[in-house]
Amino acid sequence: MLLSVVMPAHHAQGYLRAALESVTGQAPAGSGPVELELIAVGTGAPDGAPELAIARECAAREPRARVLLLDGPWDTGAARNAGAAEARGAYLLFLDGDDLLLPGAVAAIAARLTPDRPDVLRLGHGLVDWWGTEQPGDDGLPAARGLLFRRAFWESRRLRFADGPYGEVVPVHHAVFLASDAGTLASLDRLCVRHRLRRAGPSAPAPGRAHFAVIDAYARLADEAGDDPRIPAARTAHLTAVLRDPGRVAPGDRAAFFRAAGLPGPYAVHSAREAVRAGRARARASLRAGRKSLRARVMRAVYRADLHRPLDPCLAVYGAYWNRGVACNPAAVYAKARELVPHIRGVWVVSSRHRDRMPPGVPYVIEGSRAYWRAMATATYLVNNSSFPGGFTKRPGQIYLQTHHGTPLKTMGLDQYPYPALTAGAGLERVVAHTDQWDFSLSANPHSSEVWDRAYPSSYEQLPYGYPRNDVLCTATAEPARKVRAELGIAPGATVLLYAPTHRDYRRGFVPLLDVERLTRELGPGWVLLVRAHYFYGSSAGAGAGERVVDVTGHPRIEELCLASDALITDYSSLMFDYACLDRPIVTYAPDWEAYRAARGTYVDLLSGRPGDTPGAVATTQDELVEVLRRGAWRSREATALRAAFRDRFCPYDDGKAAERVVRRVFPVRPD
Repeated sequence: MLLSVVMPAHHAQGYLRAALESVTGQAPAGSGPVELELIAVGTGAPDGAPELAIARECAAREPRARVLLLDGPWDTGAARNAGAAEARGAYLLFLDGDDLLLPGAVAAIAARLTPDRPDVLRLGHGLVDWWGTEQPGDDGLPAARGLLFRRAFWESRRLRFADGPYGEVVPVHHAVFLASDAGTLASLDRLCVRHRLRRAGPSAPAPGRAHFAVIDAYARLADEAGDDPRIPAARTAHLTAVLRDPGRVAPGDRAAFFRAAGLPGPYAVHSAREAVRAGRARARASLRAGRKSLRARVMRAVYRADLHRPLDPCLAVYGAYWNRGVACNPAAVYAKARELVPHIRGVWVVSSRHRDRMPPGVPYVIEGSRAYWRAMATATYLVNNSSFPGGFTKRPGQIYLQTHHGTPLKTMGLDQYPYPALTAGAGLERVVAHTDQWDFSLSANPHSSEVWDRAYPSSYEQLPYGYPRNDVLCTATAEPARKVRAELGIAPGATVLLYAPTHRDYRRGFVPLLDVERLTRELGPGWVLLVRAHYFYGSSAGAGAGERVVDVTGHPRIEELCLASDALITDYSSLMFDYACLDRPIVTYAPDWEAYRAARGTYVDLLSGRPGDTPGAVATTQDELVEVLRRGAWRSREATALRAAFRDRFCPYDDGKAAERVVRRVFPVRPD
């Protein structure tokens, strides 16, 4: 075996799957034996459970991959050492869970190793930030991902990663020194590894005195390498880079770091240079700032004054769907909070256009009003499934719960970067600034947790609790469905289909891809179609009225429509993930799948037919849809099996108690 790839599988939930697949997806370099193995090192501790599940899923389908559990508390250096001890390959490559082994890398490595089999092979490696901007990684700083080590050399020289931060300084530098002296250091002039920089989260550098550990790392290197004359230059370059990085050494610690490091020159000179650089950056930012309207400036001035008021510990502000009223997860949290924490007063933000949607007796403020800004300045709790309007300043002590409003099928957040048309007028910078305000991010399932971790890279706590809005789907009896059907004028015994297509980014307005009148006509008596257009299109789908086609776009609660239906017909709406809680048939009607994927990008291949990806029967034309319904494929044994796998993947947390879990975690619940 040529190569063993050791990968710590911890604190990289949103990145790990792609990292693992970048290794297992390598094309064979020849016709010989298996050329690589992948050792993912995880931990059984609760905080490592998501990554461990992803790694085990990879190992279950890929014979070249296996999972190793680390004994004791998690440490990246210990994980790498444990993986190296289990490796069988002739060479070792140490990758992290946010690295990518680029296509063709193994074949290129195999070709380069054939002539002389060096002890250490330098690999071309680069970086890519969360905006997708690429930069070279060959900056002279030690990085294990940029080197390939002959395993016999690694073991004979007793090279090991140290525990704690900067554990790769000693083995990486020492290995290069030894291989260079022996003439067994080689290079591969090809980009093989790309590291995805983390903006936030456990694997991103955080300012603090923990970064002083780099100083001790070079002291250990001097002890191990015998004061090698190459150490001072490497040390100065690395410590200076750490000092200049605002994400590592906090401003208040820089003088102490400078002195502890013994870097050349007085700190005052260094500090002055940094101040000049920062001043220029602020000046450029000031020039880019735009003017606000007079009213907005007045409101902001009043708001800034309110920011000096004390926070109200018993006030929570709620919002949903960009101020459209009481809905979705925030509505379910609001209802449960009134039950469990009645001392917390809830007030809703609503736009003036939608104030008529507010239920009687529910307190609300109009977005942009004086009351709105006062509430935003003084509320302790903020709950939304989208964002609050106007751009507010989150105060210390305020707690922001982001509930989201669907399981992501289409790309979200920074994953939209390859699709720039999607973010026109919004800007991903604003997305990131918004996520920085979150304290909690609600997750409907493990898939969502992976996506949120990567697409919204900020330091919040994931809540893997399920969606509160789905509680009613898990606990409802037959009576609510009967009541809604009666209100909609549906005759008893009818088969009710809920048709809920989603929004298309590449089209303007609601353009139905299904002739609903023709569908009900061809299905015959006994079938009723409820048509629910996306909320972007207002309160009507423009569908014809009648006893067999009912336009329910304006209905206030989608959950009630789900309960009233016997099956769901949808294309790419996230409603399918919620509807799966009911364990009722789901039909995918996707006549423009390729166009949708090209325009928006997707995480799940609905048309693949793979268990876990496809929720049931599939149709790509209206004729196919009619046949699926007429011949019973929509509720066949095959469709039922697909739905079961889909539910296992996307509904593991749905038990009717999500709202209670959220309220008990976010709000101070008083003991009975």
